[in-house]
Amino acid sequence: MDAKVIGNDDRARSLALFASVVEQGSFSAAGRTLGLTPSAVARAIDRIEARLGVRLLLRSTRALTLTAEGQAYLLAARRILADLDDAEQQIADQGAPRGRLRISAALAHGRLCVVPLLGDFARAYPHILIDIALTDTLVDIAGGQADIAIRFGPLADSGLTARKLSEARRVIVASPDYLAQAGTPRVPEDLHAHNCLNFNFRRAEPIWPFRRDGKDFALSVEGNIVANNGETLGHLAAAGVGITRVGRFSVAAEIADGRLVPLLEEYNPGDVELIHAVFVGGAATPARVRVFVDFLVERLASRFE
Repeated sequence: MDAKVIGNDDRARSLALFASVVEQGSFSAAGRTLGLTPSAVARAIDRIEARLGVRLLLRSTRALTLTAEGQAYLLAARRILADLDDAEQQIADQGAPRGRLRISAALAHGRLCVVPLLGDFARAYPHILIDIALTDTLVDIAGGQADIAIRFGPLADSGLTARKLSEARRVIVASPDYLAQAGTPRVPEDLHAHNCLNFNFRRAEPIWPFRRDGKDFALSVEGNIVANNGETLGHLAAAGVGITRVGRFSVAAEIADGRLVPLLEEYNPGDVELIHAVFVGGAATPARVRVFVDFLVERLASRFE
């Protein structure tokens, strides 16, 4: 049994040595990388070829050239070494999650709801390097641009895994100063006389939903400013520019301190936008991804903004 284990270990080292020779382009360069003499590297290659019974490398004074068998062996070596690395990483992750965790979050929600939690997460998992990017541009998770993306609204069909984190409830708000000057709308139709600040997303039409006597209806509104995130619209409303309808999380602080006042709540249809963590799932999901998603679910799932 011990001899078999040692033999397998020697084979793994042989694979790594062969791959290094090909990548470095010479026995001497590979030897420097591996801490071996060129002659020791050459003898190791000879042993591999003798065991396989084929020539893997054609040697000349100027270069090493892979044979067809050498090319096949190189591809197999790289695949096996990558599998070994993945297996060891998964086992190591089970003990103490570690490595770089790349997170993509929307500007407003990321700054207001995710970033304030990162300190606690970093203290709980000191071996994880947190790499967060706040952007409203969708990143390609499957393409490796990030490990986790926090996304709003309906999700496109894909092979990715999504876990619900929270819900963003909508609220219509204006500042007390604006209402003192322009008047307070009492019914949705009163908004036609007000400056209504909107989103500039292509999917966001200047139509606000309402509910009256159990029936839903929509109202077209107009204003002189549009923006790409609720935090900006909230700041403009707090500055007295107009009325806006945004996710409550983006204006929670302004509502709490009285800089913004919720309006027409009796007509609020109760619509929400779901918030998900999206990532590559399955057995190979790194532990650092799993623990961060679990952490977000625990901290955000009970908050129905």
